[in-house]
Amino acid sequence: MLEPLLALVVRIFSNPAANVFQKKLSDKYPAILINLYSYAFLTLFCAYPILTNNWGQYNVGYWLYVGLAGMLCTLGSVCLIKALQYGEMSVLGPINSYKCLVGLVVGFVALGEIPSVFGLLGVILILFGSWFIFDTVPEGFSFKLLLRKDIILRFCALFFTGCEAVVLKKIILMSSAGECFMLWCLSGFVFTLILAALFRVKMEMLPKKDLSQTFLIALCLGLMQYSTNIVFKHLNVGLSLALFQLSSVIAVLAGYYMFREGSLVKKLAGTFVMIFGSCLILLF
Repeated sequence: MLEPLLALVVRIFSNPAANVFQKKLSDKYPAILINLYSYAFLTLFCAYPILTNNWGQYNVGYWLYVGLAGMLCTLGSVCLIKALQYGEMSVLGPINSYKCLVGLVVGFVALGEIPSVFGLLGVILILFGSWFIFDTVPEGFSFKLLLRKDIILRFCALFFTGCEAVVLKKIILMSSAGECFMLWCLSGFVFTLILAALFRVKMEMLPKKDLSQTFLIALCLGLMQYSTNIVFKHLNVGLSLALFQLSSVIAVLAGYYMFREGSLVKKLAGTFVMIFGSCLILLF
């Protein structure tokens, strides 16, 4: 039981750590370029095991899942970096709790699943916690807030990464956590490269200081994803996503101490309420 517990701790801290460096670079470079450098480092790290592994044992269905995961991962990462460029980390981080609410709505519309009493209570708590956090921005908890670029992009990132989590779980069950991680790095790089070509992003060599920050992003993302795979290996996706919500607390603290974002107490209070609400939805 020590392995998933250690992986969970790494996952909780590595995700907001990556967001800090992504936010620092987002004002200087396009989100796609930051993502490209990050996944290039990850792919180089995995180059030898990728080249020496026996991939011929997997069928076409497996590779379709890999391609889908890579596409979702790339879109989610780019949307998140752009959101961090426009908004506050301490506001955008807790929005991750909406991931389970999206799953609840999709389950009701697509599968006819009726939410339990705990599920409905969880929705109310997430909305209530959101009011605490969104009340710290000029628009407040209103429809106008949902039209802001950073909020729209954060919800897009939430949707893509939520779908990606399910696909990654399937890949792990079909192979292993290690192989899933290698292909996640490679497919993330390939799809970011495709996206860069489609949007004609200017390729440029970053200064040494900024290059080292993309390396730190790659390190944090690598730790985050590998630890995520380990947790998925031992726990179901719902429980894993509920526990991952704890990283929102780190995001709020990082926003306050690293970027001087205000209203710490109010944002922390809202974050804890949202975490409890998401746990009710995912666990009951």
